[in-house]
Amino acid sequence: MSVTIKPSPRLPGFNAADKNLARMIRVDHAGEYGAVQIYRGQLAILGHTASGDTIRHMENQEQEHLATFDRLVAENNVRPTALAPVWNVAGYALGAVTALMGEKAAMACTAAVEEVIDEHYASQAAALESDGKANADFKATIEKFRADEIQHRETAIEHGAEEAPGYRVLSETIKAGCRLAIKLSERF
Repeated sequence: MSVTIKPSPRLPGFNAADKNLARMIRVDHAGEYGAVQIYRGQLAILGHTASGDTIRHMENQEQEHLATFDRLVAENNVRPTALAPVWNVAGYALGAVTALMGEKAAMACTAAVEEVIDEHYASQAAALESDGKANADFKATIEKFRADEIQHRETAIEHGAEEAPGYRVLSETIKAGCRLAIKLSERF
């Protein structure tokens, strides 16, 4: 005997597109928050060095991204991630620890994080493309921020990211952590 389970009917007012947009805003807000914390950790160690101004410039751009997502969270009544306290500590620690390993390791961290964020924003932009004009402004924001993240990665590579000791292992470990953080922030 086979049993067919019917999905529960949707409640009035439920809109899957709105739920997806809220999830995008939540995870992007979390990501920009984490990025600011990473740069703050790096600046605590390297702020006085030759790379300090470069890191400070990238942190300032991430602050602008975060301010935009703060506004989008409020305007769209999106629940921020419950994991913000974790990303606060983890981001700062990641930035500080890689900076303690040296300027090139800090840049390797930046390159790894920004590579994952580039992929993430590209995926979101493609999903928003299928929505048509409904979320055109949000898509434009994502694409602008993606361009900044690509530039951060290129800057990190120009500053010796790939020359960091253990670059491949460090980079892959950080990228795996970022991908996990994205998945968790989408849900929680």
